[in-house]
Amino acid sequence: MAEPRLAAHVWVAAYRRRLSLVDIPCFVVSRGDDVAGAVLVKLSTLDGQARLFCRRYDLMSDTRRWEVLSDGPEPEVDAVISRECRSDPDLWVLEVEDRAGRHLLDEDGLA
Repeated sequence: MAEPRLAAHVWVAAYRRRLSLVDIPCFVVSRGDDVAGAVLVKLSTLDGQARLFCRRYDLMSDTRRWEVLSDGPEPEVDAVISRECRSDPDLWVLEVEDRAGRHLLDEDGLA
């Protein structure tokens, strides 16, 4: 049985709160649909590099998990985000800034 989905705005608020508890800045770059919007998380390591995460459904395990959609120089990652936003106006885009590369997406409760 598939796991229930949280409304996008609820997940975003919870994720931002969890990041704030460990002093990791997170900004809403693009606000998508409150209920059904997909979420992209850009991790900027503040050295010109970035990684873009998206949540995908894994048929084999019947779960959702975070995968890297793009990784490399920040302008290239930003170009991927622009393309994704043009094709999905309901998309949320969050930017996390952490020199150590922490994003917490691999922690329990965030998949």
